[in-house]
Amino acid sequence: MDVRPGDVLLMKKQHPCGSNQMFVIRSGMDFKLKCMGCSREFMISRGKIEKNIKKIVRDSEG
Repeated sequence: MDVRPGDVLLMKKQHPCGSNQMFVIRSGMDFKLKCMGCSREFMISRGKIEKNIKKIVRDSEG
C-alpha cells in the first residue's frame, strides 16, 4: 500500500475523540500519525494501519 507522509487517511474505525481522519507524519515499518480531531500523535505498526484504512486522500498528485 502506497502511504506517504502528508497523506490523510480515512479509517474504518474512529479514534476515541470521534474523528476518523489521520494525518501521516512518518511512514515505514511503523507509522507516526496525528489525529485530525484532537491533534494527538501516536505510533502504530504498518500491519494494524493497513487493514483499517478505508481511503487515502492526497492534496497534490505527481
